[in-house]
Amino acid sequence: MVESIARVKHIRVTPQKARRVVALIKGKQAEEALAILKFAAQSASEPIYKLVASAMANAQVKADRDGEYLDASDLYVANAYVDEGTTLKRFRPRAQGRAFQIKKRTSHITVVLSTPEVSAAAEGDSKKKASK
Repeated sequence: MVESIARVKHIRVTPQKARRVVALIKGKQAEEALAILKFAAQSASEPIYKLVASAMANAQVKADRDGEYLDASDLYVANAYVDEGTTLKRFRPRAQGRAFQIKKRTSHITVVLSTPEVSAAAEGDSKKKASK
């Protein structure tokens, strides 16, 4: 089983908006998730698209390093979540010398891809059948 993680931090998208996009791809096959993100109208879909593509590349590198075979169509989004990053605080001038605060929120987005786990029981059964 190959598992890869990709993270992006301090991305200038509010966590609430990013969570809406991440909910679209959770549990989906990685290639299907890329297709969904490519045509999603939300602004957060572009950095998340790049993140999923990066996680796929990370999985390929990890499989090559370990000497395992990896088919990109086997990968699926095992977990994806958005955490709140730092908030940039800015001020906007208002009437009569006042100033209102503007909060520019950032996000930390994490995507975990993995291959389906082959159960040990299924492997044991196939070995028993092969030995008979």
